[in-house]
Amino acid sequence: MRDWRDLQTRVQRRAEALVGSGRELGVQVAAYLDGRLIVNACAGVADESTGAQVTPETTFFSPATGKGLASTAVHVLAERGQLDYDLRLADVWPEYARHGKQDTTLRHVLSHAAGVPALPSYTTAEDFLDWDRMCRTIAGSTPLWPPGTRHGVHEWTYGWLLGEVVRRVVNRPISWVLAEDIARPLGADRELFFGVPPDQLHRVARLKDRNWTTALDLFSANLENFDKVAPPAVRPDPALGNRRDILRTDIPAVATVSARGMARMYAALMDEVDGVRLISPDRLKLITAVCTEGPDWTIGGDLPKTLGYVAQQSGRIGWGGNGGGLAGFYPDLGLAVAATKNYLGVSDQDPMEACAAMIHDAVAGRD
Repeated sequence: MRDWRDLQTRVQRRAEALVGSGRELGVQVAAYLDGRLIVNACAGVADESTGAQVTPETTFFSPATGKGLASTAVHVLAERGQLDYDLRLADVWPEYARHGKQDTTLRHVLSHAAGVPALPSYTTAEDFLDWDRMCRTIAGSTPLWPPGTRHGVHEWTYGWLLGEVVRRVVNRPISWVLAEDIARPLGADRELFFGVPPDQLHRVARLKDRNWTTALDLFSANLENFDKVAPPAVRPDPALGNRRDILRTDIPAVATVSARGMARMYAALMDEVDGVRLISPDRLKLITAVCTEGPDWTIGGDLPKTLGYVAQQSGRIGWGGNGGGLAGFYPDLGLAVAATKNYLGVSDQDPMEACAAMIHDAVAGRD
């Protein structure tokens, strides 16, 4: 068995250099290989106002990567025979059948092909605090395309679509499934949350804007459908992610997580992690196969989807987090990686992607 201490040292030094140069405030980078933790690096401060340091257990509000948690919750229930990907949403959620949505399946939702990515332009953060209101809004919407005929990231609606189906089938919120069927068995119950318990809020890193708000403005100006899926009052920006009421609310398109917790979850899809494996090898093959074709309606370019995740050019299956985080896995290598940060922004050379590439290349024998 290879000794990965050198890789741990290199990633730790990279994290410290990013913080020392002022490019980042606080970061975490974690990786599992064949179910074993090989990288667990962190550096910097979680909250500038208090000086609290980032530790492996620090949690970060992480837009987009939460979709991977919601998808995994569905796959775990499917593994137990409690959900079927071809379940029609209207069979358990009758109100959803309106306006031609009666044949929408869970498979359509997982592949972002349900046709309901949009929210009303007047949607506010306060609306997000009311689960039933958001579900009524989505159930009453008219699909923008016949379900299954195209795909486009359901930025916010994805979480309520999956979450309401889960709630109606197992009579538990999806946050409960995450906590009891995924996080607790994996020993990550302090590191993976939809709604953060009040007694855990003090461990959440505080976000700061680098250039992410400017980037969102550019997306709004240049992507025809961006404002439809992320109306101005509910863009996934630091202001939203720092709100305690938002942090405490179940919004399963986003999550509050540590890098270690995310990497551990993805590792457990591929292999046993301390005796826990979440799904079978056959289901792993099923959920990692690309199932969409053509450009993504939301972003306008290519973004191939599997059942619940994005298949990225690097070969990683998972979700990149808005503003610089990432989480996913490389099934061919048995490698899971994740990175979190609290200085949100975009750049030509994403430092978190560079860390992920360093780990990937080491495991693949390319360095």
